[in-house]
Formats: sequence, C-alpha cells, structure tokens
Amino acid sequence: MIILTRLNNRQLVVNSDLIKTVEETPDTVITLINGDHIVVKESMAEVIRKAVEYGRAVRSLAV
Repeated sequence: MIILTRLNNRQLVVNSDLIKTVEETPDTVITLINGDHIVVKESMAEVIRKAVEYGRAVRSLAV
C-alpha cells in the first residue's frame, strides 16, 4: 500500500498491486486494473518509486 495525495491535498492509500498504468497529462493519473482513475499530486516517477519501495519491503518480509 502506498500513500498518495489527491489534488485537494487529501491523502489516500492505494494498493500498488492494483495499478495498471500511470500517466502524466500533466497531472498524474493512475488507472487501476478495474478501470478506476485516480488523479494525484505526486509525479509519475514518485508513484513508481513508492510502488517499487513497497514491493521490496513486502518481498523482504517473505524471506
């Protein structure tokens, strides 16, 4: 799960396993595998960094 910020400055938690695509249009738009869209303040690179960091943390617990 990653913490992101909507354009209205409210934080939300996203299950990074459900992310299908991330685009900058120029706002960052996340499309989930169910088709829902979320617009966030973080850059595309920041969303990717957080998702990778979360994935690494989860895998380290499995060892």
